[in-house]
Amino acid sequence: MTASIIDGKAVAASVRARVGEAAKALTAAHGAAPALAVVLVGEDPASKVYVRNKVEQTEAAGMRSLEHKLPTDTTEEAVVDLVARLNADPEVDGILVQLPLPKHISSDRVIAAIHPDKDVDGLTEASAGRLVLGQPGLRPCTPAGCVILAEETLGDLSGKHCVVVGRSILVGKPAALLFLEKNCTITIAHSRTADLAAVCQTADILVAAVGRPEMLTREHVKPGACVIDVGINRVPAPEKGEGKTKLVGDVDFASASEVAGSITPVPGGVGPMTIAGLLRNTLLAACHRRGWDVPEGV
Repeated sequence: MTASIIDGKAVAASVRARVGEAAKALTAAHGAAPALAVVLVGEDPASKVYVRNKVEQTEAAGMRSLEHKLPTDTTEEAVVDLVARLNADPEVDGILVQLPLPKHISSDRVIAAIHPDKDVDGLTEASAGRLVLGQPGLRPCTPAGCVILAEETLGDLSGKHCVVVGRSILVGKPAALLFLEKNCTITIAHSRTADLAAVCQTADILVAAVGRPEMLTREHVKPGACVIDVGINRVPAPEKGEGKTKLVGDVDFASASEVAGSITPVPGGVGPMTIAGLLRNTLLAACHRRGWDVPEGV
C-alpha cells in the first residue's frame, strides 16, 4: 500500500477562495471589509516572514490588514496598551500578536489582553473555555485545519477513532476537542503513554503533534489510517551538502506512507491551513461583532 498524499496547499487555497468570495460579498453589502490587526514586536527573521505572508494573504482575500510593527525594546506595558486600543477600535475585527515575543515580554499576559471576540488565533482562556463548553467562538487555526483536512479526505468523521499524540495547549488538547465535536472517539496519547505504538495502531485518524522529528513510524500506523502530521522540525540534511537542513514532520513519512491510507506531507500539509484558518476566523469575527450573517460555504 502507498498512501495518498493529502494536499494541504490545495485545501487551504479552497478555504481562502471561499473566504475571499464571502469577504467580497460582505464588503458589497455593508460597505466595510473585515479587518485584521497584526502586531509584530522585534526583528525575528522568521516572524517577519510569517507576518508578511499573513498580510499578503489577508489583502488577497479582500480584507484589510492593519500592521503594527514595534521595536524590540518596546515595553510589555506598551504592547498591552496597544492591544487594549485595538480591542476598543470598532474598525478592527481580529487581533493577531505574532509569537514569539522578545524575552522581556510575557506572551501569556499579552495574549490574555486580547478580547475573545477578536482572538483570531483562539489562544485566550475565554476562547479555550468556549471550546471546552461547546459554545460558539473562534477556534485555534492549526487544530481546526487538521479537522478540515481529515474531513476533506474521509468525509463524515462521525464514529472514527482519533488518536492525538501530544497534549499541548496550542495543538494537542484543542485538536482532541475539535475532533470530539465531529463525533469522533478520542484518545490523547503522550510521552507517558504505555505502549504508544499499540495505542496509535487503533487510530482511524492519527494526529501527530509532539514536536519530535520522525518519532512516529509505520509501527504506529493502522493500515489504511489517515495520518495528520502537525510537526515542523528542521534537521540536518547531509545529502544536500555540509551544513544544510531540511524540514520533516513528527512522522517518518517514508515508512508511514507504506501503511497509511492517506497522509499529510511536511511541508505542504497542515502548515498552509494555519493562515487559511486565520483568514476564516477574521471573517467570522467580523460577522459576529458587526451582526452580519455568515455567508454560506465559509
